[in-house]
Amino acid sequence: QVQLVESGGGLVQPGGSLRLSCAASRSIFKIHAMGWYRQAPGKERELVAAITRVGTTNYTDSVKGRFTISRDNAKNTLYLQMNSLKVEDTAIYYCHTDPPLEWYYNWGQGTQVTVSS
Repeated sequence: QVQLVESGGGLVQPGGSLRLSCAASRSIFKIHAMGWYRQAPGKERELVAAITRVGTTNYTDSVKGRFTISRDNAKNTLYLQMNSLKVEDTAIYYCHTDPPLEWYYNWGQGTQVTVSS
């Protein structure tokens, strides 16, 4: 079973930056499009950024121009660079395939991002 382990979250002030990482226990990024998802308290989990196998990226409107998704296939790692963070970005962030292939891969624990002054 492939393990997805997210890290890099924390507490940051509005306008600050964080870089999230997602490490996979084996290489899956070459065969799947991947995405970063987030779930805020009381809300549904949403896809915020995605990257295809050939590197095409897509973002939800609320993070366009602020977040950048990338991956390093050699390191089996997915990244999310988050700049100009806003209070409304506060959520638990997860990585998974896009769309989520939940019958193949479990969700990880996620990493908490809190944006607050």
